[in-house]
Amino acid sequence: MAERQNLQGRYGTPIHRKRAVREALDALQGSRRAILTTHLNADGDGVGCQVALAAWMRALGGRPHIVNPTAFPDLFRFLLPEKGWVLEASSAAAREACAEADLAVVLDTGEMPRIGRVKPMIEDIRTVVIDHHQPGGQPIGGTSFRDANACATGELVYDLVLASGGPWSRATQDGIYVAILTDTGSFRFSNATPSAHRIAADLIADGVDPEGLHRRVYGAAPERRLRLLAKALNTLEVDATAGVAWMVVPHQLEGTEPLAEDVEGLVDYPRSVEGVEVGLLFRRTANGGTKISFRSTGAVDVNALARLFGGGGHVKASGALVEGLPADVISGVVEATRRAVRAAGGYPSPHSSLDSPQEKAARDE
Repeated sequence: MAERQNLQGRYGTPIHRKRAVREALDALQGSRRAILTTHLNADGDGVGCQVALAAWMRALGGRPHIVNPTAFPDLFRFLLPEKGWVLEASSAAAREACAEADLAVVLDTGEMPRIGRVKPMIEDIRTVVIDHHQPGGQPIGGTSFRDANACATGELVYDLVLASGGPWSRATQDGIYVAILTDTGSFRFSNATPSAHRIAADLIADGVDPEGLHRRVYGAAPERRLRLLAKALNTLEVDATAGVAWMVVPHQLEGTEPLAEDVEGLVDYPRSVEGVEVGLLFRRTANGGTKISFRSTGAVDVNALARLFGGGGHVKASGALVEGLPADVISGVVEATRRAVRAAGGYPSPHSSLDSPQEKAARDE
């Protein structure tokens, strides 16, 4: 276990969170057989928090397990001290663990639909929700520790371990660091707040290896991911007049459906096109629906945009799952995005009063 150095300028939990921290901590510290879950197609924030919290609870004498609605990403398995911490949701071991559990901890989401097939497995268990997303229309009940101002759910898990006084195992520290690293886009996005940097600094001071963790997460892409990117880039469409760009992920690559972890981050390519206000990524799901990722570069609130399609998330990064194949839904989503960009003042309407006299005359002819 790492011992915390007594340094000046360390991160401190915001005062408005302290009551919620205490309530969540009471439930967590009283548990011996918790089930930790996160959203469909887990990302670095979700699984980083799971590993961090599981390591902390095990150091306190508990026996938590991780049970997710979709597979634990191979990319982040290096965080796990033991493979046995993760139970496949369809396995008898997972069903038995849920039947014996005294607590369910839902991380990085607070919405019922987002935990998929795990929902019926934990619905009768006392629940704690730890999340940094905007509340949606189908909230998970129980003890709630939520703050949309947190840079990542990893920040909230840091609050909990900090308030408890530890212990600070390497798995707990690495898990929190990876959670914040990935959700802030390597500290590039607007949620890379002073708190994000202070927590990262504290963890580095305590022995976290930032170069090593960055290399494990971003520095070694499998060949399949690069081939997927090449095919996705061939679908890139840009509406320069509206400030919108989009791509479609191939449904199969060499006869195999792409892994969720290989799709992670691809939406940054249409978003990165010069002059684009919103980037979109469309991916066909196994059941014939479409997963849409929305990313904003400026004033457009893509959380509000995603909610038009039954989704949600953050102001600058959101998602939605809709019925229908990508070819059937792209035009409607793109048109709604064009309207959202215009409403945010990003680009004028084709019939806007911002048109020049020459443009008005040409249009009226």
